[in-house]
Amino acid sequence: MKVSVLSFIADQRSKQPTVLRVDLTGKTVVVVGANTGLGFEATKHFAGMGAGRIVMACRSRGKGEAAVERLKSETGYSRAELWIVDLAEFSSVREFADRFERDGGRLDILVENAAMRSFEYTATKDGWDMSLQVNHLSTSLLALLLLPIMIRTAKQHATVPRIVVVSSDMHYFVKFSRDIAEDPEILKTLGGAEYCKNPKNMQDRYELTKLFNVFFVRALNAHIPPSTPIIVSAVDPGFCYSELRRESSGIRVIRDWLMESALAFSSEVGSRRIVWTALAHQEDPDRLRGEYTSSFKVKEVSDLVLSPVGVEVERRSWDELVGILGKVDPRVTETVERYLSRV
Repeated sequence: MKVSVLSFIADQRSKQPTVLRVDLTGKTVVVVGANTGLGFEATKHFAGMGAGRIVMACRSRGKGEAAVERLKSETGYSRAELWIVDLAEFSSVREFADRFERDGGRLDILVENAAMRSFEYTATKDGWDMSLQVNHLSTSLLALLLLPIMIRTAKQHATVPRIVVVSSDMHYFVKFSRDIAEDPEILKTLGGAEYCKNPKNMQDRYELTKLFNVFFVRALNAHIPPSTPIIVSAVDPGFCYSELRRESSGIRVIRDWLMESALAFSSEVGSRRIVWTALAHQEDPDRLRGEYTSSFKVKEVSDLVLSPVGVEVERRSWDELVGILGKVDPRVTETVERYLSRV
């Protein structure tokens, strides 16, 4: 599928439905990046549905504490917990998962919303480009480390937990060079200093990471046995007012301001799409299994993803991802071998 500028504008100008509401009594929701923007607004909606427990996963303790207090003052919800996780550090993701294992509680909905947008290469402590690590590698690591807890929740409570990865329609505009598409270590190349220090290669970095979110969701779903009641989906929240564009400079600042003024949704409106993907089709959740959603419906992914090249990149990048993350934390390898099937 291709997305045109005209269809993008039409979508942004269309009337958006009110938020889908479901009784979340007794259920546990984790929202990553919950202190601001889409994450905070989604958290407010989950709180308004009476979630038994909400874990607000934030990088900054100060901002997280302020968000917990703001949530309480705006909704009256008092069962939110602040847990710290920094996706720019694998060790922080591991510590978050360790805490959940020690906690022993259930996990019904995981919303992976945290993201960053940068046009310059910055290396993390783990030696990866920060955008790729935050948006893709650590997002995938967290999902795989928490997957056994969600499977346990499904069995113990006869429910269908959901993983929602916030992607973007920007993935429709990504193109691969032949060298990149055929690279046997595509993630290592895309996340390495040699490739990223070329300014041209960083211009579509955000879009590229959102494409890999789509690859991850589709690959993870393909490896989850049909008998396992876990739904993993990707969602496009639409073009929203966002702190993501705080890294913009020069002409981009003007362009972003003009686009936001003319077309952007509020964060609250965009969060409705996230909530919909986390809660829709209660009577038949399999309708969202492995799907990409946008505008409150399932939407076909890009032509690149569906092409033979895309299918091969998805397969190889999954294998490479599992190898990389298995070295970060052996539990990833254990989860893949115990709970996932071969394709």
